[in-house]
Amino acid sequence: MRRSVLVTSLVVLVVVAGLSLLLATRHPVTNATETQSPLLGHRAPALQGRELGGGSFSLARERGDVVVVNFWASWCGPCRVEAPELSTFAWHERHRGVVLVGVVFNDSLSAASAFAQHYGSLYPSLVDPGGVFANRFGVTSPPTTIVIDRHGRVVATLLGPTTARQLEAVVARVRT
Repeated sequence: MRRSVLVTSLVVLVVVAGLSLLLATRHPVTNATETQSPLLGHRAPALQGRELGGGSFSLARERGDVVVVNFWASWCGPCRVEAPELSTFAWHERHRGVVLVGVVFNDSLSAASAFAQHYGSLYPSLVDPGGVFANRFGVTSPPTTIVIDRHGRVVATLLGPTTARQLEAVVARVRT
């Protein structure tokens, strides 16, 4: 009995050490994955509502601009990774016909407001009561980013944390 406990303990120790080594040496995902969506090529669903700061946003008012919609949450680790990238992207594109808007995904208003203030968001974020916007866009988890062309059609869906460089490449492709 004592020997089987020792063998079991050693096996568990080896497995834990192996997993620890794997996690310590793996490269984190830093680019979102562009994926297929049933919305691709179709008119984007309606998106209008109250912003975290109290203003209002309407996708229909942005017709003529490329719109990047990012679903995020304060409790989402990858969202923390991409938040500075999104602010950089918003700053660089602010006068170039590109609008970035966040959508708070399944989060409290106080936590979302604190997150936006901490990361110095340079773009508005909409409150999504009851997940209505997430459902319309088929979003099941953050971060998810949807790119909408000047005509209001969905042209790209990115899953995972995105970078300013990756978004710039997608937007450049949309402009041509």
